[in-house]
Amino acid sequence: MTPQTAGLVIPQAFLAVDAILNIYLNITDSLVVYDNMIAKHIGEELPFMATENILMLAVKNGGDRQELHEKIREYSMIAAKRVKEEGKDNNLLELIAADPAFKINQKELDDMMSPANFIGRAGEQVTDFIKNEIDPILKDNQQLLGLKANVSV
Repeated sequence: MTPQTAGLVIPQAFLAVDAILNIYLNITDSLVVYDNMIAKHIGEELPFMATENILMLAVKNGGDRQELHEKIREYSMIAAKRVKEEGKDNNLLELIAADPAFKINQKELDDMMSPANFIGRAGEQVTDFIKNEIDPILKDNQQLLGLKANVSV
């Protein structure tokens, strides 16, 4: 890069960063979280996420792993088609509960469907990250909290 090129590129890079930050501020200032919609989407996907746990319980109850694995694959495809193409509710759990090969009832399946069963240590990791990384930054920059930026390019 020649000195003349650097004289143009570096200021333009800072202007680009300013524009990116302005877009970021616009997005975060108007960000709204809809808890009920999040819960709805999690509920739609959770049965697919739980298939490994369902398979393990069914095998523990005396089912044939190979056979059940194939049935879960087939039922998952049926349920996915129903959700994506027909706009209907995910019926994967109902399909599994209705199949005697699984030896699982609807209550056992419903008991598995807590999202907390699928997050591992995520809650602890987020708490630790906030405590060890974010809180010190916020404390060190307390005088800047609440400032509004107006970036115009």
